[in-house]
Amino acid sequence: MAGADSLTGKYEFLDHTADVQIHSWGDNLRELFENSALAMMAYITDVKKVEIVQKESITVCGDDLQSLFYKFLDEVLYLFNAEPYLISKRVRILEFSDFSVRAECYGEPFSMEKHEQGTEIKAITYSSMEIIENAERCDAFFIVDI
Repeated sequence: MAGADSLTGKYEFLDHTADVQIHSWGDNLRELFENSALAMMAYITDVKKVEIVQKESITVCGDDLQSLFYKFLDEVLYLFNAEPYLISKRVRILEFSDFSVRAECYGEPFSMEKHEQGTEIKAITYSSMEIIENAERCDAFFIVDI
């Protein structure tokens, strides 16, 4: 299953033995982080059916790029798993530095009556996490525990 249109972002799901590996990409690190968050949400449900009716702000800090990426994805997943149960259709990075990210997540509360149940993501893992930056684009490979 792959997705790469302008609505859902630049990402694809790759086969992995026990969990799910997500490959996401962007023209820069900001877009990479945004698309990685959208990829997680797209694995949970069909984000095309999500309306933007709510906004939640998040701020995360990390010791390096990998820990920042992990904490960012973990915080987006937390918004889904705890009140307000926000399924993010759009993620916008407002501030990005080597050690912190401030972003806004736009969507609506997840509802079994409205949204298709995909596969639940229990956690982000550091297992095989890789972020590749080059002149053309930035890529990330990360595994989620399902």
